[in-house]
Amino acid sequence: MTSKPTNAPGSAETRGSGNSGESHRFSISMDCVQDYRFLVHFDREQYADLQMDEPPPLGGDSAPNASRVLAAAIGNCLSASLLFCARKARANIEGLHTEVEVALARNEKGRLRIGKIEVTIEPRLRAGDEERARRCRELFEDYCVVTQSVRNGIDVSVNIKGLA
Repeated sequence: MTSKPTNAPGSAETRGSGNSGESHRFSISMDCVQDYRFLVHFDREQYADLQMDEPPPLGGDSAPNASRVLAAAIGNCLSASLLFCARKARANIEGLHTEVEVALARNEKGRLRIGKIEVTIEPRLRAGDEERARRCRELFEDYCVVTQSVRNGIDVSVNIKGLA
């Protein structure tokens, strides 16, 4: 008899038998449209393509760049994880607003990097549900796939076809 896993938001790719060694994958693709503007294609037909661009002096700043998309992914995953936990605790969140502030910094080689990300989540709770939701404060971050992956460092390998 198998049990259905309980997955937090952002973990749709982890659904399966619940075995800890299980690996699930998905793929995206992107095409350079013009200069530094890219069109990202997702693996599901129902997902709209996402346009990305770099700010000047490289790009035209016509769409968010990768740093902004990463900030949005972290903010979304944390917000969805808090909402998931609150619902499991039967705390009614009537609305939720999230702010993500990104601080850019230079590394020792002078290269620009994301130095810090601060996330502020403001849930609007139904009166009397604060105590139930408070339990989530210590739990919800651990279920955020994106944030925990960034915190732990992500193994990234790069292959460039045609360039040996």
